[in-house]
Amino acid sequence: MQGWFRKRYGKPTPAQEQAWPLIAAGQSVLIASPTGTGKTLAAFLSVLDQLAAAPHPLPNSVQCLYISPLRALAYDLEKNLQDPLREIYGSLDAAPVRVGMRTGDTPGSVRARQKTKPPHILLTTPESLCVLLSQPSWLPVLRTVRWAIVDEIHALAEGKRGVHLTLSLERLAALCGEPGIGFAGHKLQRIGLSATVAPLEEVGKFLTGANGQCALVDATAAKKIHLRVHTPLRKDPYPEAGYTGQRLIRELAQLVRDDKR
Repeated sequence: MQGWFRKRYGKPTPAQEQAWPLIAAGQSVLIASPTGTGKTLAAFLSVLDQLAAAPHPLPNSVQCLYISPLRALAYDLEKNLQDPLREIYGSLDAAPVRVGMRTGDTPGSVRARQKTKPPHILLTTPESLCVLLSQPSWLPVLRTVRWAIVDEIHALAEGKRGVHLTLSLERLAALCGEPGIGFAGHKLQRIGLSATVAPLEEVGKFLTGANGQCALVDATAAKKIHLRVHTPLRKDPYPEAGYTGQRLIRELAQLVRDDKR
């Protein structure tokens, strides 16, 4: 994974650099970072790296849940999961990690196949997760989940969907920690992702529960910008009428050319 990342991206972003050691140490983490700074890949690459290093074949059950309030999960599936697996292993069929998606639009044939051959990483919505937790046939498949990644957490924290998700996460945590035949139980690691969210401490409590511990990664520092104001109100003013637009366009074009030099 490290070699692929260096070849593809060069160096990690601040969000990735801060989050990876915490996730590798098993801590629950809330990552706040602007859009386009690689926070989703920060979560997924940590999971993929640990799954790739685990003894193979992996258990025939879900290892990671990615929960998003949006139904537009296909983009995350392709960009952040299938692309890395395809590039590292040559094809998705050769990859040891299966990924899949489950929403209200998932065809019945795919749902049936997921029960017998579940994806190791399952992308879903809060509502679909609640439905899965209510089906006894899915409970053995979900009790092996090690990571729960909650994307766009700011869109959930203040609404009814967030309350719904909190209950589902607690049910999942109890399921994962429940000892069973040949299964000692484990702690569910939660990873929250958001571009803009505040206060971080309160949202961290929402993610992990009142008694949970959540590390905070705040990489939301604004980028430095250089701002100049260009105005026609000056010693050589624009004419009151006529040719104002043409003169403005010429001057703006010259400013752009000067900045490129």
